[in-house]
Amino acid sequence: MREIDPNKCIDFILENAGKFADAQKITEQLELFRPSLKAILMKKSGEQTIGGQEREAAASEEYINNGIAIAEANALAVKLKWELEAAKLRHATWQTLEVSARNQDRILK
Repeated sequence: MREIDPNKCIDFILENAGKFADAQKITEQLELFRPSLKAILMKKSGEQTIGGQEREAAASEEYINNGIAIAEANALAVKLKWELEAAKLRHATWQTLEVSARNQDRILK
């Protein structure tokens, strides 16, 4: 098992918490903007029926790019979330190993 440095675990969490928050913020902003974007694109479409407007909006490059951006921002947020969870688990593992080592020292004395 590799050596676990609890300070590195905590530093990693502190350094990446803001990135995680930013990724979640971007995802939320894009998701909240999506209906507005669709409405704007429907209005621009020139189609008379709602179905035609929706079809044109959904097929537009802007709408597709919005969906891609949501997926990318969400993927980054999920990646950062699990990296932060892994750092927490490493720290918890270190704590457990330290307690076990102290108990073993007491038993052997």
